[in-house]
Amino acid sequence: MVGEYTKSGICCIINHMDECIWEKDSCCGCGACRDACYSGAICMMQDKAGFFYPRVNEKKCIKCGKCKQVCPLLNRSEGSAQNLYFGVQAKNDKIRYESTSGGIFPILAEYVFRRQGVVYGAAFNQDMEVVHTEAFDVEQLKSLKKTKYVQSNLDTVYLRIASWLKKERWVLFCGTPCQAHALKLFLKKQPCESERLIIVSLVCYGVPSPGIWNSYIKYLERRHGGKVTGFSFRDKRNKDNGHTCSYLINNTEYTTSSYNNIYIKIYYAGYSLRPSCLKCKFCTVERDSDFTIGDFWGIERINPTMEDGMGTSMVILHTEKARRIWSSVRDELHWFECRKDEILQPRLIEPSAAVPGRRFFVALYRVLPFSVLMKLVIGMVGLRGLLK
Repeated sequence: MVGEYTKSGICCIINHMDECIWEKDSCCGCGACRDACYSGAICMMQDKAGFFYPRVNEKKCIKCGKCKQVCPLLNRSEGSAQNLYFGVQAKNDKIRYESTSGGIFPILAEYVFRRQGVVYGAAFNQDMEVVHTEAFDVEQLKSLKKTKYVQSNLDTVYLRIASWLKKERWVLFCGTPCQAHALKLFLKKQPCESERLIIVSLVCYGVPSPGIWNSYIKYLERRHGGKVTGFSFRDKRNKDNGHTCSYLINNTEYTTSSYNNIYIKIYYAGYSLRPSCLKCKFCTVERDSDFTIGDFWGIERINPTMEDGMGTSMVILHTEKARRIWSSVRDELHWFECRKDEILQPRLIEPSAAVPGRRFFVALYRVLPFSVLMKLVIGMVGLRGLLK
């Protein structure tokens, strides 16, 4: 069956059309093309670097062009320039503690739950893979909270969201800006009621390889002799703005500084980023989502009274719908309005830069055991004590 699929890259999808894209850095891996393909010709397959790319079964492809129409990198829109900018913290300390930054995502989620809606965000499944999944109440929302430094799988998510909207249910979707834009493009082809859809895009540093994440989880399980059942990239217990990392194996918790976690350091060093992230077109405040949210880095300079080590959210309102929702939820928040220049951070200006050694790292990942690779990485980035 595999032999029926064309070679890797999004060129497989559009090479029968007017333009061809041959580089992997032209595919963000959102998977919208797969959900848009009614003939079932497209599947997402993992390359040797651990990223998923579309493959086309030419025997099934009817050359309808829907895959091209939903591609966020081929159909970039500028979005709104009439933005409002805020710094926010949830008044409920429990909500803020359980969130990565200031707690705006669960506040927006509860707005949807009160309307019997459904919320989509990234969560770990039973195999510790990161997948977009749905929540219908506050209890189910827990697995969607907090940052996951892994590219999420959105298999059938676009289709499920379209189905809920056709049933006139409220839907909140939170994802990377390319995923958010892909959803908008996908729903343009569906007879859905968009006023019940709230799209939240994240300030994204770039998405790391699911394959590298899976290798890291397997390494931890071999090392500790058990199964990983929980992982927090940004634990707040030390009131250090989430610079503690924790994971759970056999009901035993292990913690370390994020600065001393090898997986996180590989990510921050830029070795595990998807190629398209290095040319990201969404590193701007002008987006077509309803909201953009992220950490308010630099809050200690802009509003030091809100700096307590427990996180503050940066929120951008892009649409009139977002302004109406903001009016409904702002009483649940401590907030202040700010200027564009006060919330700007690197990933709202330009994409992550390609780093020397990235290709070398990927080449080594393809052939070396992960435990050996980690030792080499320590030398590559000049780190110490990362295997403690």
